Amino acid sequence: MNMKFIRKWAPAAGLALLTASTALGQQKPAATPNIVFILADDMGYGDLSVYGQQKFSTPHIDQLAKQGMRFTQFYAGTSVCAPSRASLITGLHTGHTYIRGNKEIQPEGQQPIADTVVTVMEVLKQAGYATGIFGKWGLGPVGSSGDPLKHGTDRFYGYNCQRESHRYFPTHLWDNDQKVVLEKNGQLAQMKTYAPDLIQAQALRFLEDHQHQPFFLYLTYTLPHAELQVPDDSLFRHFKGRYAEKPYKGNDYGPGATVPGYASQQYPHATFATMVTRLDNYVGQVMERLKALGLDRNTLVIFTSDNGPHTEGGADPAFFNSAGGLRGVKRDLYEGGIREPFIARWPGKIKAGSTNNFQGAFWDIMPTLAQVAKAPVVPGTDGVSLLPALTGGKGQQQHNYLYWEFHEDGGRQAVRQGNWKAVRQKAQQHPDGPVELYDLSKDPAETNNIAAHHPDITAKMAAIMKEAHVETALYPFWRP
Repeated sequence: MNMKFIRKWAPAAGLALLTASTALGQQKPAATPNIVFILADDMGYGDLSVYGQQKFSTPHIDQLAKQGMRFTQFYAGTSVCAPSRASLITGLHTGHTYIRGNKEIQPEGQQPIADTVVTVMEVLKQAGYATGIFGKWGLGPVGSSGDPLKHGTDRFYGYNCQRESHRYFPTHLWDNDQKVVLEKNGQLAQMKTYAPDLIQAQALRFLEDHQHQPFFLYLTYTLPHAELQVPDDSLFRHFKGRYAEKPYKGNDYGPGATVPGYASQQYPHATFATMVTRLDNYVGQVMERLKALGLDRNTLVIFTSDNGPHTEGGADPAFFNSAGGLRGVKRDLYEGGIREPFIARWPGKIKAGSTNNFQGAFWDIMPTLAQVAKAPVVPGTDGVSLLPALTGGKGQQQHNYLYWEFHEDGGRQAVRQGNWKAVRQKAQQHPDGPVELYDLSKDPAETNNIAAHHPDITAKMAAIMKEAHVETALYPFWRP
């Protein structure tokens, strides 16, 4: 792939885009919907009751599915936070994205995306949308080339750094480029101010502030990412004592506490159930506010998660069947690490109560939202617009294949093509190493490696792995 695809548009193209968006802006209220994109953090395919969760329920998110469309074969960008989210906002899979791993920067932040990278926020802003991100960023420190304010975001509130977001009672958040010190928490000394509640309040205010213009609200909730911590309120007490528990001993709040690590938790099962339920309640509040403002019928709402379930901080995805019977968890490229719940609601456009088996992924979001917003076609993405699949229209473009790579634990690659799924382990030192092959139509849990029985297909999948990966100096993959 020619990497010019991740550069900004040339000035002439930018002028044309601005001209087009100005014309569109004059007809926006009637012509295009608002967009609310909700991204959970480390939520597995089976963590919602509409996807089979049985130990607690998620009625508000389930209601989105009842009123909209539930996808069964939709995938994250990869199996950890930063590169998965980079894939989502740039329309590129992880063989092409600028960010391909969780590369940390001190004292706060992660490797910034370059100023040449085009994001979905920029595309929508050029099309006349107000844009806001509330939650976690993780794609560049404040003031860097990766600052969300430099990539089409009008308002950011939350954790700039995903390392800081490991704490639910943090020392500070960010309001655009202003640090918001949470004085009651001190230097991780006390558990007083629960950051997700502050972030939710600001997100709801964004809806109020922009109710008279088209908006893109990107809710990057940190729930249910570790650490396992919630306020000791009635919601937590509803679950406390319901499950057998194995207490977790961690890095507790108090004098000398540090950001790395997760606090101890006496009730990890109850806390996890509370966290997902709290997230579900946040979704319910968003939908209630949209309805109160008279916006819910002209708003496309999408819900998904950035990767599979985590095992840190006392989390127990096996107990909750968080992967929904699929193999693997966060950091795996088996289905449990990358297949995600994906729900879309848009009254009058998306058929209520429908299910879709389309094989899509995060890199489809950019072209989809661009088409929804009637923005000019985004050049050079790896994605396809899902609008025909969402609305029941004809001509839905299919992927030739889906590709993922992961840059930890020796490196992994995976390809899905039709019913075939291929996975390569230790790929960085063994770029021509063995490839596992699974037929997901017969073996969705990837228990039976049939590579030896289909050498032709296995060789074809290995060739795709080589074709789909473009080497980058920032995240070198091939290591002799």
